[in-house]
Amino acid sequence: MHRGSSKGARTDRVPEILPLSASPLLEVVFETVRGSSSVRRTVPVAPGTLIREALRATGQAPEGCAVLRGDRPVPLDLAITEPATFTVVPTFSGG
Repeated sequence: MHRGSSKGARTDRVPEILPLSASPLLEVVFETVRGSSSVRRTVPVAPGTLIREALRATGQAPEGCAVLRGDRPVPLDLAITEPATFTVVPTFSGG
């Protein structure tokens, strides 16, 4: 079966390069502060994971928390691109 001529076929095409393995996971630490106590939770995430998703993976509700990096608040939709430690401050009471 003839599929057409090879005349004029492109030879400058670069072959696709597939990754040999998945991207390495990043370690993210969330330290939840309540009163005088704190609880640290570590979660491995893929680069580009949103803080909201990583926080949810620790079992916390991101919508009821303020997340800080150092002394600065960070948006929940910030993509994680490197290992990091965040402070989580619950902003609603459970009662």
